[in-house]
Amino acid sequence: MHMRQSDHDHGPKTVKVTYLLEDPLSLTDSDKDEIELLAAKGEHLLEVALEHGINIEHACGGVCACSTCHVYIEQGEDSLSEPTEAEEDRVEEAPGLQRNSRLSCQCDIVGDGPIVVRVPAWNRNAVKEVPH
Repeated sequence: MHMRQSDHDHGPKTVKVTYLLEDPLSLTDSDKDEIELLAAKGEHLLEVALEHGINIEHACGGVCACSTCHVYIEQGEDSLSEPTEAEEDRVEEAPGLQRNSRLSCQCDIVGDGPIVVRVPAWNRNAVKEVPH
């Protein structure tokens, strides 16, 4: 399944986003468990991760039809779009649900950050698709 790209132009990459990887080897083929990068307002967290080689599972292609891209927002929730009712319904299906649970495909960057995202160990992209 291909991931949806955000549907509008992005500005400059100025927002610091840090991904904390509980199982980095399965997500990146590396043992680096913390990846800091810059993202643009308007991008969603799944899109940013995939663009930088962090293979977060996304069975539905990022259209909010599953809960496989479930992550925890450790910092910067106010720099992300508010969850929609559809996202809230889907995230309830995710394993390991917490108060800071979000679907990375639905978290549009709207503020200046910084944002810290924890990708749980059970989130593995077994297929490891290559983006087109």
